[in-house]
Amino acid sequence: MTVRKRQSKPREIADIGFAPAVGTPAGVEIMSLAKLRERAAVRMGRAGLRAPQRPTFHHLITLTSGSLWHTVDFAGYALEPGSWLWIRPGQVQQWGDLHEAEGTLVLFEGDFLDPATVAAARMDDPYARVLHVPDTEDRHALEMAVNHLALEFQALRGISLESHVVVLRHLLAVLVLRLSQRTAPAGSPAPDPGETFLHFRDAVERDFTRTRRLEDYAQALGYSPRTLSRATLAGAGVGAKEFIDRRVILEAKRLLAHGDQPASRVAAQLGFTSATNFSKFFHQRTDQSPLAFRATVRGRSSKDGGSEAPDTRRPGR
Repeated sequence: MTVRKRQSKPREIADIGFAPAVGTPAGVEIMSLAKLRERAAVRMGRAGLRAPQRPTFHHLITLTSGSLWHTVDFAGYALEPGSWLWIRPGQVQQWGDLHEAEGTLVLFEGDFLDPATVAAARMDDPYARVLHVPDTEDRHALEMAVNHLALEFQALRGISLESHVVVLRHLLAVLVLRLSQRTAPAGSPAPDPGETFLHFRDAVERDFTRTRRLEDYAQALGYSPRTLSRATLAGAGVGAKEFIDRRVILEAKRLLAHGDQPASRVAAQLGFTSATNFSKFFHQRTDQSPLAFRATVRGRSSKDGGSEAPDTRRPGR
């Protein structure tokens, strides 16, 4: 199912790319969590299930029984039957104890679906919520959608591969559209973020490795720093400068959790002039040094935040 991409130059972060089994449609795979446990055990054993992962493809996880603690970008989520987790490409995930959960895992690449579905489902939104808790009506619809998708994934006989791909594409589109547009967020509904904040958020996502100065964003967007701060406070609950810093810290954590590069390389990737400045910035906002954070996130037990991460690479790939 997955392989680690190889490059001649040192890896900045060990992304995990999608690789389908021979004879199955490219770009999508559906399996039970029981199958995932089996595959992980065959490939690596329990000791190999503890490293954070940063996949380059989407994960949809839902349970039929039991419970699962799953960490996404260093925030923990308790998954119960009927709820869903949507992990997007580039996010760092860590698995909890899979032996306590039964359910379904849907893996797919973003370009497997048509552009209209990608846009309507907001699949490229890096700030989309992770945990989805549908109401009773939506829960039944989502169960039918994922069960039909799983059934068709296994039913290759009697249909051409080309037709099979079309069927899977349509069924997956139904699932992601229902999940993105009809399910209720956990907790209170989020307020309308506002156009000014959305412009600022997009600019930060694009340029946070280039500048951390609020004044630079204000000048580029044509707003005053005070206007951006008010809009960000209303849209995200924090000030604009804090929003920028949090995005930088998130990327730093992603790089530190999943790679072995020194702090100086991480600092350079994030636009810092020196490893010293980066370490000071990181420590002020996390109360840990970069390397201490790396040791913590890799060494904690599943009870402390779910650090089991099955590498589900296929044998022989």
